[in-house]
Amino acid sequence: MAILIDEKKRVLVQGITGREGRARTRLMREYGTNVVGGVTPGKGGQSVLGVPVFNTPQEAVNSLGNIDVSVVFVPAAGVKDAAISAIEAGIKLAVLVPDRVPVWDAMEIAAAAKVNDAMFLGPNTLGALSPGEAVVGMIGGRAESARQWFKPGVPKGVGVISRSGGMASSTGYYLGQAGVRISSIVHIGGDAVIGIRLPDAALMFEEDPLTEAIVIFGEIGSSQEEELSQLMADRKITKPVIAYVGGKAAREGTRFSHAGAIIEGGRGTHAGKVKALREAGAAVVDAFGELPGAVVTILEQIKGQSLMSEADKKAVWQSGITRIQPNNVAVRGYDIAELMGRVSFGAAVYLILTGELPSPAIARLMDAILVSSIDHGATPPSALSARTVASTGATLSASVAAGIMSINRHHGGAIEDCARQLKAIVDRAARDSISLKEAATRTLGKMSEAGERMSGFGHRVHTKDPRTSRLFELAREAGVDRTHMQAARAVEKAFADAKKSLPINVDGAIGAILADLGMNPAAFNGVFMIARTPGLIAHVLEEQTRERPMRRIDPVNHGYDGPPPRSVSDAHSP
Repeated sequence: MAILIDEKKRVLVQGITGREGRARTRLMREYGTNVVGGVTPGKGGQSVLGVPVFNTPQEAVNSLGNIDVSVVFVPAAGVKDAAISAIEAGIKLAVLVPDRVPVWDAMEIAAAAKVNDAMFLGPNTLGALSPGEAVVGMIGGRAESARQWFKPGVPKGVGVISRSGGMASSTGYYLGQAGVRISSIVHIGGDAVIGIRLPDAALMFEEDPLTEAIVIFGEIGSSQEEELSQLMADRKITKPVIAYVGGKAAREGTRFSHAGAIIEGGRGTHAGKVKALREAGAAVVDAFGELPGAVVTILEQIKGQSLMSEADKKAVWQSGITRIQPNNVAVRGYDIAELMGRVSFGAAVYLILTGELPSPAIARLMDAILVSSIDHGATPPSALSARTVASTGATLSASVAAGIMSINRHHGGAIEDCARQLKAIVDRAARDSISLKEAATRTLGKMSEAGERMSGFGHRVHTKDPRTSRLFELAREAGVDRTHMQAARAVEKAFADAKKSLPINVDGAIGAILADLGMNPAAFNGVFMIARTPGLIAHVLEEQTRERPMRRIDPVNHGYDGPPPRSVSDAHSP
């Protein structure tokens, strides 16, 4: 887990067409953030970095469905309207990046958030980052540096809360250099009136099972550190707190760093904050450079899991797929020896591609998808390529690679293409407030005018692909019959109404199902490659053992001399 942002949260960027919005959208997407849409009034219908642009947050929600987070990159004067429009559209977290937002505007945003049971981070915030998962805002500056600096909290990490934007990144960086993993970094914002405050973020980290300690970069001004101290005294914060408070030399009335860090009337002093935190049990360091070492010491004392091994500290890049240690292999966190014999191959494929184990019904569905595409005879391009290369005396690996390399847009690639075309139909239905059937009809009409074809429908051999109905049956049993499958049936009906016999083929069925499972379409052709590889191996071995070298292979005129029709139930009977 992480707080505020993770890889599954759906993010909207307000002000996406501006220079700052466009640049930070690139950062977020490159880091892995699930940016689903953007908003710029008057520019709806455009696209930025492949992200659709809408005129309002409500329009984005109507078209895209639930959105979890909106990050605002608009001039300060427009922040109030942007934030409130997002909150009133049902978005539960608004991240307000701009500074110099008028105090009264921030207060109105707070009132709207309270009425709508929402939260906001900032104003004047760099946002939040959960290492290895997602960033919302601009912490880290570039995706590459953010990956290098901030080490993911696996199995656990420390939570970082900073009142300073620059020091949010610096704290995360120096903790990483000291071998400390991080669950999330939160810059709460530097203005006098903000949404999520230091004690609020600390309570979130207290509830987060991935976080085992809380690191604070505090400052003079306000009572936030004192409120955190009271939460600790009341045992509402029980995890270790390690803190540094900046502004020791500041005098009353002097602004330190930003508007939220100013001592007024003797309140919010450096000495008062340090005293309160220490009396509550926090470890408070006198110099920022001492903070990483203090964190390491506390983690060693509690035998924490946030400390990295020496190998991890030396790593120059990270992988979240498989961890290899002496006598242990863990795939997505699961011991592979424990997976063996307990999960099917389809479930393991789903796990390694999505990061999570599927339910038994979805595992069964994944198995069926792999079985459905294991082979389709000797005539598909992949089988012909593999057999032709094998006939030259090439190795098994080279021959199978030739087959895999022939899987492309017109062979196997229809799975991804179909999924994306079905999503366009679903989006059109939502955007235009029309039925899926009408959206399918209009889309097919436009494609016909442009000379394009709908992938995943019709087949050169089958008038009714026998694999499609079985896959859809298993998908319904698994509760996966959602918008993409419904759109596929709408397309089939639209073809039928136009007197065209183009039923859904197995590629279209797989594309619709995998999309309804929420998997990344970029992996869909890979699923086909996984499924087809055993068939290619069989073809290569048969070619090498039954046929003469360098023979002329006819792509159509071949016979079948394998077993006669058999029943699975008969094979499993005693």
